[in-house]
Amino acid sequence: MSDPPATSVWNPRDAFAEVLRGPDERIDLARSALLIAAEEYPALDIPRYLARLDELAGEVAPRLGKARTAAERVAVLNRFLFAERGFAGNREHYEDPRNSFLNEVLDRCAGIPITLSLVYMEVARRAGVEVDGVGFPGHFLVKHGKENLIIVDAFFGAVLTREECQVRLAAVLGAAAQLRPELHLRKASAREILVRLLGNLKVLYVRSADFGRALACCERILLVAPGAPHELRDRGLVYEKLECFGAAAADLERFLELAPDDESAGAVRERLASLRPRLRQLH
Repeated sequence: MSDPPATSVWNPRDAFAEVLRGPDERIDLARSALLIAAEEYPALDIPRYLARLDELAGEVAPRLGKARTAAERVAVLNRFLFAERGFAGNREHYEDPRNSFLNEVLDRCAGIPITLSLVYMEVARRAGVEVDGVGFPGHFLVKHGKENLIIVDAFFGAVLTREECQVRLAAVLGAAAQLRPELHLRKASAREILVRLLGNLKVLYVRSADFGRALACCERILLVAPGAPHELRDRGLVYEKLECFGAAAADLERFLELAPDDESAGAVRERLASLRPRLRQLH
């Protein structure tokens, strides 16, 4: 799908919804991520940034063509992206929202785990190498290979052993957690990646009390995952902050219908009880 001419009326939210209408395997992750960024950067030149990914892939492809094993291919990609091009995790300003926008990551060569992983995946794919995203608890990763699976942390620019993955898992889920590759290292779908990317932004905006932008994140997450109970709950809570009490009550009630036994259901019922007097005042 080509981008419209500059003179036409174009809405990135509508374009994002259009991308999501196809099956998961046909979702263009790079373009989808740039459409997310386009709501923050209305003049964003999406083709320019897609071309930047093409350029990076074109530079590394000849070297990858000479690599014979998964380990060699990962070594080539890591050297090129991390050592030569300088992509790295933004440790000093991790919660800067710019780390979640693909255009900013490509411009600044700095990001968070999921956006750096996205660059890694998209450059590799364009260069003819299959690299999958891994929705690892607490820290997004990528993987390459079949029998000899190689896990890469694009934030730190490092290959991880299974033992290191186990240590990280225990740090997030508790000492009793055991690494299960079929669960913890499985391939993340395109929709899961987009939900996680938008979820990171949503959390940042809620923390900074930027509820208008948080609402935009909630709405786009629900485009990706319509009817997701926890996303309806979160949108309802954001609506409440924006004093849209009717919309807040509708979302919270729907959440309770879909997930009545959720661990947050009790708190949501309390929020609804506090909203009802305000709803009566509106009539």
